[in-house]
Amino acid sequence: MTDTPKGPESYFPSIEKKYGRPIEEWKALIRTSDLNKHMELVNWLKADHGMGHGHANALVAHTLKESGT
Repeated sequence: MTDTPKGPESYFPSIEKKYGRPIEEWKALIRTSDLNKHMELVNWLKADHGMGHGHANALVAHTLKESGT
């Protein structure tokens, strides 16, 4: 039996389905962005990529946590 993802990762399947890109691609976009503050990145994903707030927030939180920011 597989573990059900918790926290930000629980959004990943629906993000991939809704926005048509793999999570690693989204995380690469976040990492290469000139922005570095959490809410700046969330607002950028919402404005430039049409992402909903919850999905953007989950991606940014997970990506920044991975990079230790």
